[in-house]
Amino acid sequence: MSTLIKGARPYGEGDPVDVLIEDGVITAIGVVDVPEDAEIVEAGGQVLLPGFVDLHTHLREPGREDTETIETGSAAAALGGYTAVFAMANTDPVADNAVIVDHVWRRGQEVGLVDVHPVGAVTVGLKGEKLAELGTMANSQARVKVFSDDGLCVADPLLMRRALEYSTALDVVIAQHAEEPRLTVGAQAHEGERAARLGYTGWPAAAEESIVARDCLLARHANARLHVCHVSTSGTADVLRWAKDRGTKVSAEVTPHHLLLTDERLATYDPVNKVNPPLRTQSDTARLRAALADGTIDCVATDHAPHAVQDKDTEWSAARPGMLGLQTALSIVAETMVRTGLLDWRGVARVMSERPAEIGNLAGQGRPIEVGEPANLTLVDPDAEWTVRGAELASIAANTPYEGMRLPGVVTATLLRGRLTARDGKVC
Repeated sequence: MSTLIKGARPYGEGDPVDVLIEDGVITAIGVVDVPEDAEIVEAGGQVLLPGFVDLHTHLREPGREDTETIETGSAAAALGGYTAVFAMANTDPVADNAVIVDHVWRRGQEVGLVDVHPVGAVTVGLKGEKLAELGTMANSQARVKVFSDDGLCVADPLLMRRALEYSTALDVVIAQHAEEPRLTVGAQAHEGERAARLGYTGWPAAAEESIVARDCLLARHANARLHVCHVSTSGTADVLRWAKDRGTKVSAEVTPHHLLLTDERLATYDPVNKVNPPLRTQSDTARLRAALADGTIDCVATDHAPHAVQDKDTEWSAARPGMLGLQTALSIVAETMVRTGLLDWRGVARVMSERPAEIGNLAGQGRPIEVGEPANLTLVDPDAEWTVRGAELASIAANTPYEGMRLPGVVTATLLRGRLTARDGKVC
């Protein structure tokens, strides 16, 4: 099987070149001899990047197939330029054992649009009381590499310490949803002037920052790898910088919505803007962008969270938190980081592909665009714009906060090991 990407600009740099792919591997870059049976992808000078990797996706299967399935979520991922995603463990039943994670892994293989890597739960049933079967899941067919109770915090410091200690022997990473639950009882929005004026119960930044500080200390003493999910405050960025300066093995992600949206949107009382952790202030957003640019925050992760209409189209306090993210992530990064000059396209490759692949220990993803490397690739038209319509996205759900927005950057093709999985807005 041969594919020729004709006239692409790797990382948006230099003159357009041809990229030949044979049997899933890049075999030539430059002016190449085209095999007669090659499938041609006309790039026209578009930007070629390594396929994106999402460390934080909710695919909802098993249990909530009315909101998303591995098939529809994989389609959204492919259309968004992703070649690998990590499916979070808060399914029903919870992915806290080898049977469930193997099911998720096999379904991903059957669909074949992206590599689906199941995330195993840290605790049984996400209850925060007893460690789940970390070793069994790590050694299962799915070879689980990341463990998280995302949606809930591993609040017990002794349990978190034990999880970090066990993780060192398994060579896996523990990803924490940083939220001190005793500080967020009844919380509905970022604690501050706007929440007080609108009548929302406040969600203090310290609820996140205190857990991150605690876990960085625990990880340092255990010499374990800690990953912080969906960083939302400037104070958390400060804690991460402090921990990294002292050699702590900590990485962190920021979501596209925390790079763009702020608590100013809460004035409409529209639950599409409700997310966990909540949207913060403009100052937080600016500091998060800077932290992503300088490497304090390692990568972008979508926290793609589809919800049924009845779970979102309700009063704010009853609405489920979460937003769609897979098909809009690249555009939000282009808007907040590229257009502002904080990142070039090589920087986009770093935060959306290379670092997530390294954190998730994926040997074949996030690789350089070079001869001999796996052809997991994404082609982006940096000059094109598109208008977001939730009903037109591939997900079953339509809860996007970007409805009607005109955004820059269009993914025109995605290739998984040389095979086109999405092209010109359609799943292959």
